[in-house]
Amino acid sequence: MSKNGLVLHLAKIAGISGAEAHLLSLLPDLKQRGWNVRMLMLHEQEPGAREFARALEERGIEVDDISLAADVDPFAFLRLSGYLARHRPAILHTHLVHADVYGQLAGSIVRIPFRLSTKHGFNEFREGRPFALADRTVASLAHVHVAISRGLARYLAETEGFDERSFEIVHYGIGEGPEPPPYEGDGKNVLCIGRLIPIKGHIVLLRALAEARKEVPDLRLEVAGRGVLGPALRALVRELGLDDAVSFLGFVSPIQRVIEQSAGVVVPSLGEGFGLVALEAMERARPVIAAEIGGLGELVVDGETGYLVPVAEVEPLARALVALTTDPQRASELGRAGRRRALTAFAEHRCADRTELLYRARNGSTG
Repeated sequence: MSKNGLVLHLAKIAGISGAEAHLLSLLPDLKQRGWNVRMLMLHEQEPGAREFARALEERGIEVDDISLAADVDPFAFLRLSGYLARHRPAILHTHLVHADVYGQLAGSIVRIPFRLSTKHGFNEFREGRPFALADRTVASLAHVHVAISRGLARYLAETEGFDERSFEIVHYGIGEGPEPPPYEGDGKNVLCIGRLIPIKGHIVLLRALAEARKEVPDLRLEVAGRGVLGPALRALVRELGLDDAVSFLGFVSPIQRVIEQSAGVVVPSLGEGFGLVALEAMERARPVIAAEIGGLGELVVDGETGYLVPVAEVEPLARALVALTTDPQRASELGRAGRRRALTAFAEHRCADRTELLYRARNGSTG
């Protein structure tokens, strides 16, 4: 596949989280390697979409956009079809559900020569049979299916009936920041980063924190992120008597600063396609406690870079919190090993390397 043809990435954007951070890293890297890359953003006028567009443009990537009046918007589909007919990309790479539906359908009608679809995450709606059938039907229009972890591919096979072996695996990557400062606190401060929504597992974490504080009374938790579950989590904090132990930080950027101020990062998710937060913590040399689900089990090596615990179980998570916060030397060793793993197994260039291989694989054949 020649690098001269347009490579168009399509995604519905509402803000910057894992998938969007991935695009902010991948697209400039591909452009630097000589690919003619462009972004087409679907959105519903969210402020986070504009923030993403500005960030990508600052990195030298052209961004076009199409607004959606609703999840199902026939006029937006027509505008997208017209856009594809005018620009005639050689490669169309869609991300997330809306872009898959709109992009793979329109790309098939317009006969874009090479179409890829990347799946990024666990979602509750995937577990309904009508959605599973629709998603597999749309997916059949793509030439290449990509998952961001083997765990996500397995989840899609179990919940939607995909063939796990049909997915190409392209992990997210991370760049090397400056050498992280050593942790200077008392070792009792842990951090959880993520949207305040049920699938992120905050309720399990708060209950585990209450258990762990029976052994480590000065154990503290900072929670970074916003979301619909905020009021319920604050109420649970009061119910568990954790008012003096939990701080809600809201949205934090850059996140590296608060990671460096923590003794470790906890990722208690009930479902996680990859676990970029865990990788960011590892790059900053902080140990990670993570639920063993999705991509997290591919990132964190239990007992080497942190601790893996069963999903949604309070007691194992509480024991891991105690282990992390009562042995600062061990925690430091785990953090250093995590940074080495992040910068080797998940180096930023490896993601672009793998993506390039997929782009070249079809050698210009048509669908």
